[in-house]
Amino acid sequence: QVQLVESGGGLVQAGGSLRLSCAASGRTFSSYAMGWFRQAPGKEREFVAAISWSGGSPDYADYVKGRFTISRDNAKNMVYLQMNSLKPEDTAVYYCAAVSASWRGQSWRGRATYEYDYWGQGTQVTVSS
Repeated sequence: QVQLVESGGGLVQAGGSLRLSCAASGRTFSSYAMGWFRQAPGKEREFVAAISWSGGSPDYADYVKGRFTISRDNAKNMVYLQMNSLKPEDTAVYYCAAVSASWRGQSWRGRATYEYDYWGQGTQVTVSS
């Protein structure tokens, strides 16, 4: 079992930055691939970024590539999402997700919601124009 708690959301002007954090419980965090997803009102939850359990092979959705950076600190059981050059269309609830993935290989990370077993409660990000 893994419990995830997101933090760092808030209100920011367009062009600004935020850093989301996801704190994970459990001794086997380092074997979990991690992802960030977001959901805007009236829309489906969508992929934002993911990182393998080894910390390599970060993957990004095209609409955030070059602006967002995912990272992890296995010693602290933390995953981060640095968001720069924010746009109003980035407004959403952001969710952290985890799945045990050491058996998949050190480069694996998923893009689909069904590939993840554990989810946080979400943190609101609002970007004003």
